[in-house]
Amino acid sequence: MAGSRLPRQLFLQGVAAVFMFAFASLYTQIPGEGTQGGTPPASARDPMSSFLCARHSRSPGLGVRARPWRGVGGGGSCPAGRCGGRKVCGDPFPVRLWTLTWGGGQNSERGGREASSQTWWDRDWLPGRAGGPAEASLPPQGGPPGQAGRGPAPRRPPLLAALTYHYETQCLPTPAAWFAHHLPVWLHKLSVVATFLIEIAVPPLFFAPIRRLRLAAFYSQVLLQVLIIITGNYNFFNLMTLVLTTALLDDQHLAAEPGHGSRKKTATSWPKALLATLSLLLELAVYGLLAYGTVHYFGLEVDWQQRTIHSRTTFTFHQFSQWLKTLTLPTVWLGVASLVWELLSALWRWTQVRGWLRKLSAVVQLSLVGTATVALFLISLVPYSYVEPGTHGRLWTGAHRLFGAVEHLQLANSYGLFRRMTGLGGRPEVVLEGSYDGHHWTEIEFMYKPGNLSRPPPVVVPHQPRLDWQMWFAALGPHTHSPWFTSLVLRLLQGKEPVIRLVQSQVARYPFHKQPPTYVRAQRYKYWFSQPGEQGQWWRRQWVEEFFPSVSLGDPTLETLLRQFGLQEKSPPRTRSANSTLAQALHWTRSQLSPLEAPALLWGLLMAVGAVRFVQALLAPCSLRSSPLAPVSGEKRRPASQKDSGAASEQATAAPNPCSSSSRTTRRKK
Repeated sequence: MAGSRLPRQLFLQGVAAVFMFAFASLYTQIPGEGTQGGTPPASARDPMSSFLCARHSRSPGLGVRARPWRGVGGGGSCPAGRCGGRKVCGDPFPVRLWTLTWGGGQNSERGGREASSQTWWDRDWLPGRAGGPAEASLPPQGGPPGQAGRGPAPRRPPLLAALTYHYETQCLPTPAAWFAHHLPVWLHKLSVVATFLIEIAVPPLFFAPIRRLRLAAFYSQVLLQVLIIITGNYNFFNLMTLVLTTALLDDQHLAAEPGHGSRKKTATSWPKALLATLSLLLELAVYGLLAYGTVHYFGLEVDWQQRTIHSRTTFTFHQFSQWLKTLTLPTVWLGVASLVWELLSALWRWTQVRGWLRKLSAVVQLSLVGTATVALFLISLVPYSYVEPGTHGRLWTGAHRLFGAVEHLQLANSYGLFRRMTGLGGRPEVVLEGSYDGHHWTEIEFMYKPGNLSRPPPVVVPHQPRLDWQMWFAALGPHTHSPWFTSLVLRLLQGKEPVIRLVQSQVARYPFHKQPPTYVRAQRYKYWFSQPGEQGQWWRRQWVEEFFPSVSLGDPTLETLLRQFGLQEKSPPRTRSANSTLAQALHWTRSQLSPLEAPALLWGLLMAVGAVRFVQALLAPCSLRSSPLAPVSGEKRRPASQKDSGAASEQATAAPNPCSSSSRTTRRKK
C-alpha cells in the first residue's frame, strides 16, 4: 500500500495556509469592524447576516464580532457560525446540494423572517406537483422586468435552471462569471447535473478500496472547486475543501516513493493477477453505474441537430425523500467503519514499536489523539444528521448530549443552506450616497461589490471582505433587518477612517476623504450583467426604491434608529496607551500595510512564506534530501573483498560532497 507521508504534510501545510488567509484577512478589517466579546443584544441581532453581527462598541469601528476560526475549524465553512440564533451561512457548494435546484443557487436566500417560515425545501418547486413553474413562463435570461420592483413577482425558475441566475446574483462575482452567465441555457443545466454527480454520487468513492476510484473522486472535486474559484469570490471556502481532499492522495501518486517509476515488471502470481482483473472490472462497473444513473435520473438526451444535450429530472420529491432516508444512516455507518479502521491501523503500528519508553510515549499519544478524534466524530454526527430528520432522531443519545455540552464552542457546524433563489427580477444592490447640501449627491463606491457599471468585477480570493458581503445580504430586505447598517451610516457621517478603509483601502479614493458628508442616504437598485456587445459596460441597473432615508448627525430619524437597535454610545471612547515598544511597532506595521488592498497583501504574504520555504529547501543538508532516494539500509551486504577494495576510492570520491552526483554514481556502479 502506498504511503501517506507527503499527503499528510500537504494537508497540514494547507490547513496552516487557510488559517493564515483567514486571520490575515481579518487583520486588515479589525480596526473598522471593531472587536467585542459576547453576544449582541437581541435588538441588535441581524437575522439576515451570515458574517457580521452588528453591535455599537466603544471603538471607532462598526462593533463587529470577528471570529475567523469558525471559518476554518470544526466541521463547517462558516466564518461566523450563527448570527442572531439563526443558521443562515454556508458553504457555496455543500454536500447536500439537492437544494441547489430547489433553492436555485448556492448563495441566495430570501432571508429574515420569511425564510424562517419556510421548510428547507419549498415543495411548490418540485417535479410531479401541480402548479410547478413552466420553463416558457420565465423572463429572458438576465433581462429586467418591465418595471423593476413594481410589477408582479417573477415566476420561480424550473429545476436545473439555477446557474442561469447564480453567476449574476452571487455575492461577489468575478470577471469570469460574466462569461459563464452568457453560456447557453442547456450548458447551465448540464453543469447543475454535473454538480449533483460530483457532490452527491462521487463522495462515497472517498472510501472505495480501489485506489484509482479515490483518485478519480479527488480530481472531480478539484475540478468543481477550481471552477467555483474562477467564477466566484468565496474567499478561503473552496481552498479549505481542496485541502480536505488531499487525504485521498498517497505518496506513490505524488512521486514520493522511490523507484516506483523505474521498477522492472516482474511476473505476478495468478491470485494477484485475478485480484487486479476483478478490481478493474469493479472500477468499470462503478463508472458505468454513475453514467447510467446520471442519464436515467436526469433524462439526458443528445440533440444532434442542434448540437445540445437536454436534461430534466425524472424523479419526484417523495422519491428523493425516500432515497435520502434510505442512504443517510448507512453513510453514518460508513464513517464509523472508516474511523474504526484507522484506529485499528494505528493500534497495529503501535504494536510494532520497539522499546518500552517509545512504546509508552506512543500509547499516550494514541490515547489522547484517538479519544479526541472519536469525540469530534460523535459531535459532528449531530449537525450532519440534520439533513434527514429520521436519522437525526435515531442517533445515539450520547452523541446528542456531547454535542449539546460543547455546542457553544462551535467545534462542528451544520450548513445553513440558502433556501430561495434571489435576483430573479434582477440582482438587488444597495448604493450609498453622500452630500454636503442635501441636493447634490455623490455615490460611495465600495472596493468589491457591484456599483460602477463600467468597473469589472474584482478577484479577491482568498480575502473575505465582510462589509461587501454584508451589503449583499442587506439588499435582500429592509434596512431594519440589518441594524449594523445604521451604525455604518453613523460612522460615515462621523468620518471614522477605520470604517472608511473598509469601503476604500486607499482613503484618497473615497469621495469624502477631505470632509465627512453632511447627509448620507441609500438607494436600492436592480443590477444585471450587461449583454455581449455593450462596450465598456459590465453591468446594467435600474432604480427600485429608497433603502435608507437621508439623515445627518443629530437627525431625529437616525437617533430613533440607534436607540431602537441599542446602538447609542453610552460613554466616550477610551484612549489606550501606546507607550510600549511592542504597541508602537504594531501600530507602525498596521499604518504601513493599511493602504494596501487585502488580496494583494494576502498573496504577498503567501509568496513570502513560499520564498522562505524555498530557501530552507536549498539550505537543507544534502544528506537529508538524498536519504529517501538512496537508502543504505535496504542494500544487500557486499562481499568483504569488494567492500575493502572500494573503500578508499569511495571515501575519496565522497569526501568533497557527501551527496554529489559522482558519489552516487560510484555507489550505483558497485
